[in-house]
Amino acid sequence: MEDHAHPELANLRDQLREIFTAMANLGPAKLAAKPPILDSSIDLGGRSSDEFNSHQDAIHGLRALREAVKRDLDVLEKFLGNPASASMPSLSTNAPYLVAVWNEVLHAPPPIATIWRTFPDVPQPASAPRRGSRKPPGVKVDVVAAGGKRWIRVNTTKNSRLLAEFREIDSYLTSSDDELSDEEARSGLAQTEFDNSILRMGRSLIDAARRNPLPGDAGVPSVTLRLTRLDPSPFNPKDYDPRVAQTIKHLHDMGINVELGEREFSHVFRASSSSPSPSRRLEPTLRINLDLSLLIALVSDITHALLPASPEEAEARYVPASQYREWKRKRLEACNRSNEEIDESCLWENGIGKHSRALANQALQETARELLQELRDRLAAVSSSSLEGVEFWTTPEARDRCLRIVLSKIGGPNEKRRASALFPSSDTSVSEAEAAYWENSRYPRAFLPLVPIRVFDSSVPPEDLNPPSSDVQRSFSSFFSLLARHCRDILAQETIVPPRRPSSPSQPALKTDAATAVPDHDGVGGRVINTEEDEIERAAVTKANPRLTAHTVQSLLWGAAHGWTTLTANKSSVKAILRGIRAAEGGYGWDENPELGQIDRTVAAIWVVDPRSLAEGMRSDYQA
Repeated sequence: MEDHAHPELANLRDQLREIFTAMANLGPAKLAAKPPILDSSIDLGGRSSDEFNSHQDAIHGLRALREAVKRDLDVLEKFLGNPASASMPSLSTNAPYLVAVWNEVLHAPPPIATIWRTFPDVPQPASAPRRGSRKPPGVKVDVVAAGGKRWIRVNTTKNSRLLAEFREIDSYLTSSDDELSDEEARSGLAQTEFDNSILRMGRSLIDAARRNPLPGDAGVPSVTLRLTRLDPSPFNPKDYDPRVAQTIKHLHDMGINVELGEREFSHVFRASSSSPSPSRRLEPTLRINLDLSLLIALVSDITHALLPASPEEAEARYVPASQYREWKRKRLEACNRSNEEIDESCLWENGIGKHSRALANQALQETARELLQELRDRLAAVSSSSLEGVEFWTTPEARDRCLRIVLSKIGGPNEKRRASALFPSSDTSVSEAEAAYWENSRYPRAFLPLVPIRVFDSSVPPEDLNPPSSDVQRSFSSFFSLLARHCRDILAQETIVPPRRPSSPSQPALKTDAATAVPDHDGVGGRVINTEEDEIERAAVTKANPRLTAHTVQSLLWGAAHGWTTLTANKSSVKAILRGIRAAEGGYGWDENPELGQIDRTVAAIWVVDPRSLAEGMRSDYQA
């Protein structure tokens, strides 16, 4: 192989080799910012999950860049590996551009949100595009850095190419002058505004940045244009034209940060090594926003009953009493067209066993990490031992659904009393409601200032309510604004009320009752819950994401708009929201970096705990 015949191509090949290998080891400091989510959930072994902070997302677009590098690398390897290439003309390759983009990735201020993102020319709906649909035209940005605050575009145009543009423009203008009369020429009709392809690129970037402002009041992204091969003062006089410098000046006048020349490749990997990031400590706000799953957890028997001393005791606690099992067996037989008797093993398989195991696991998780104790400890750390200033809020929809669910036949006597106490009527004093809530709880009265839970005055916050930009002595992530914007986009689309699922005699397990509701992320049955007297319809879901219920998005929106921590046991919905934000925004925003050596005290936007389902009716000692 005669590399010396094409030394520039050989050098580019070597650089692509290094880049392709280095992409697999891109340091975590360069990856997208972690969302400010406080994860207090644990596994069945009692170990902290910390799923939202231990997991590190890859940079969106990194795979596409790596695939492009591999394609050009294969082409160069094949060309330079051909003995006949020494007598062949040099190969046209996209490698200089790919090397320049990679250099910008390594030098860009973290966190990097996206590589190779196209911003549409017109606003797009929040819903995901259909598979196979054409992508809308837009403006390409090579690197979206600093959590979205800085856009970087690489341009590899040479002087010779831009001078060719100038010559074409000159010839066009000369032809136009010859065709104009003296009077028309004097009137200036032959004059045109100075323009070229690079200036058009600059204008499109500025326009796109203005159409895509940063969340909150952070303004618009700054634009950097890296001109790797354009030189206003070239060594060769043939490549000189004063309009090259004029072009750069016009870019500066637009507000674009212009950087000339290629970065030295030998310095790239030294620049990529970063100092350790400061330790981040997520803290809740004094005002806590509760979604439906947490309202259910606050009244659950699992949260308040004495803790089981062993796994065996937990399993035995949630095996329904014989009278309930007999009632359930008769009910299933009545729904069974075959009129076959249902034995105990069939009864267990038809849902009771599954529900009992789920509740036993929740009781064991409660034993390892008590919900109310966890709330008190974390809130006392940011308030005082008396929890001064701590308040709990929720949405009207979450309150109403909680009461409908618990006060139907799903909740046991203690669970019903607690639910009523959290939202006392006007003729019930706070003292009476507080006594009712803590009755038969293993916790002392007023262990947490839960009674009464305050309710927002509308389903969604007003449009002009936006999260604060700062908090006293704590970092306030831009994630709050991204979350609020995404929730508003979802709710702007219609919601869908799932149709009632008809009961099937051949599938009696689809009918549930107060004691056998399958615990889902809200702590209650995910299906339509049928009782002898009441029916609780399934919650409306969003059109943008059918896995998200409207009341969950409303809860997250209220917390984000206020800048309050939203407490939830609905981990699946949190994951769905994060996927939506990442797809729409490219990342999770940015954090204000504290000085090195300081602990970054960051306000948690979402606080995730394990679910506690309504369980009193499934206890082995339950008396209806």
